[in-house]
Amino acid sequence: MSPKLVSIGFGNSVVSRRVIAIISPNAAPIRRLRDEAREEKRLIDATQGRRTRSVLITDSNHVILSAIQSETIAQRFSPEGTLSVEDLEE
Repeated sequence: MSPKLVSIGFGNSVVSRRVIAIISPNAAPIRRLRDEAREEKRLIDATQGRRTRSVLITDSNHVILSAIQSETIAQRFSPEGTLSVEDLEE
C-alpha cells in the first residue's frame, strides 16, 4: 500500500499516517513547542512566508508549520471530512 499524501498548502504534502496531531498555533505552549523544535532543527516551515495557521506534529517529533487552517487540513485526511479511530490506526 502506497502512503497517502495530504496537501498542507503551496505544493507541500505530508504522509498522512505520520501525522499525530494538527493544532492551532495560537496558544503559548504551542509557541514554545515551535521554538524548541527550531532550536533542535526539527522545525519544517511550509508556510511560504505566510502567517502560520496550523501546526502539525509527526511521529518523528518534527513540527511542521502550515498556512492552511487546522480544520481544512483535518478534512483532507478523510474524504468524508471526518476522522475515525480506524483512520488513525492505519
